[in-house]
Amino acid sequence: MKVVFSYLRNYKKECFWGPFFKMLEAVLELFVPYLMAKIIDIGIKKGDNPYIFRTTAIIAVMAVVGLSFALICQYLAAKCGYGFGTDLRQALYSKINSFSHSEVDKFGVSSLTNRLTHDTVIVQEGVNMFIRLGFRAPFIFVGSIVMSMFINAKLSVILLISAVLVSLIVYTVMRKTIPMHKAVQKKLDKTALLVRENLDGVRVIRAFSRQANEVERFNAGCDDLADTMVRVNKIAAVSNPLTFMLLNLGITAVLWFGGVTVNVGGVTAGELTALVNYMTQILLAIMMVTNLMLLLTRTFASANRIAEVLECEPTVISGDVSELFGEECISFNNVSFAYEGAADMSLNNITFSLKHGEKLGIIGSTGSGKTTLVNLIPRFYDVTEGSITVYGNDIQDYKIGELRRTIATVPQKSSLFSGTVRENLQLGDENANDKSIVRALKTAQAWDFVEQIGLDAHISQSGKNLSGGQKQRISIARALVGMPRIIILDDSTSALDYETDMRLRQALSKNTNSTIIMISQRVDSIKDFDKIIVMDEGNAVGIGTHDELLSACEVYREIYISQKGASHEAQFG
Repeated sequence: MKVVFSYLRNYKKECFWGPFFKMLEAVLELFVPYLMAKIIDIGIKKGDNPYIFRTTAIIAVMAVVGLSFALICQYLAAKCGYGFGTDLRQALYSKINSFSHSEVDKFGVSSLTNRLTHDTVIVQEGVNMFIRLGFRAPFIFVGSIVMSMFINAKLSVILLISAVLVSLIVYTVMRKTIPMHKAVQKKLDKTALLVRENLDGVRVIRAFSRQANEVERFNAGCDDLADTMVRVNKIAAVSNPLTFMLLNLGITAVLWFGGVTVNVGGVTAGELTALVNYMTQILLAIMMVTNLMLLLTRTFASANRIAEVLECEPTVISGDVSELFGEECISFNNVSFAYEGAADMSLNNITFSLKHGEKLGIIGSTGSGKTTLVNLIPRFYDVTEGSITVYGNDIQDYKIGELRRTIATVPQKSSLFSGTVRENLQLGDENANDKSIVRALKTAQAWDFVEQIGLDAHISQSGKNLSGGQKQRISIARALVGMPRIIILDDSTSALDYETDMRLRQALSKNTNSTIIMISQRVDSIKDFDKIIVMDEGNAVGIGTHDELLSACEVYREIYISQKGASHEAQFG
């Protein structure tokens, strides 16, 4: 948790002066009951009107000064709390962006989103309130007891006993609610995940008329979250009535025994009034402490969740080599890979090499490890065993930024961002001009429809206002804008018709000198490539050209026959 609150180092002055001014306000507040006692015992009792006016004026001045101190504290607390929250969010966002796919998979997108938004707000509010009340409330609590002892030591024992009992209640409530707040945050993550899945898959849900089922599933998640929050608040709610009861009993006892003592001259009416006022201040201070402790339990629970992210070290560590050169473009050397927590390897002993400018096709059944294999090249994950070299160096020796600027990856699911067509393509190269953008669009076979709508046409979130084929072609164009040396197309032409797919491949061969790696389910899309890898259950069961694989790889032959029909089966006996 230290890593979270270390971001307060830029607000040391606010953290010091804020509580300091709040303490000054508390000191002035503690003297008010004492001065009121003097007004009663001296001014009213003796009929000394000048004394009453002077003391009242002093109390009024103290109120104005105390208000000024409070306002200064409020300003400093807000500056510290919201500034700290901003710094924390920026650090958290930067940390998340340094994660490899392994860390993102570990936490989950919904959980990371909640930690970045909801948890940081809770922590910044906790800091804000702690500066305002963290020192003031305990100081009022202790100061009221000390002042009451100064006025009447015997009657102050009643206040002390009440304060100890109330403190035990607050401690018990905190002990029980802290772990429950952690459970609330986890269930909030689960609810956020349900929302994310429903919004991302809204078309699928409607296509299968599953709205009622999803509403029921979401309601069940919300009910589970609500039940946990109700249990937390039931425990917390007990503290307020118990606190009021104990302190009101204490006030009653003070009035009872104090009244008897007044009759025999052991205590004055003014002192008794002051004791009751101090008892009330203790009550208010404890209520503030109770509410602050409940807020701090949530703050610490959220801070721990944020600390888990900030303390998580990325498994993919950047090297220091920035120059990529050499004839051999990519080489896999006995590469095996397993996802974190998985019992089995997703890839087993993969070995192949590519020269610059060659084209590699990867084909295989669903779940055979095709995407996993290409995700290792830009170091979205690091290999479990073996090594991968790119242009003569192990990829782990390169600076990650330099490596990924050399490699353009177009994933299976096209990811476009809200904005214009031009802005989306400039993600591939922020300095790209319209000429290079149009060239990339033409190569990606996207210029025909983009020309009609214009480069400044708005793309909605996730490209909802485009068809699947249009999104894929713009995604490919975005990858081509920066003229990368290696292009990875992860089944990113699946929404294209055969003719457009063919024109795209021809344009890539003609207009680029890049090494191209294409995952495809279509044999026709990759049969003319320099090499083809056939994947089956994490193994490269065949590596070679189309003709070599037809004669030597049974898995490839079965895929070919299934796509070409029975008429081709006779060729292979």
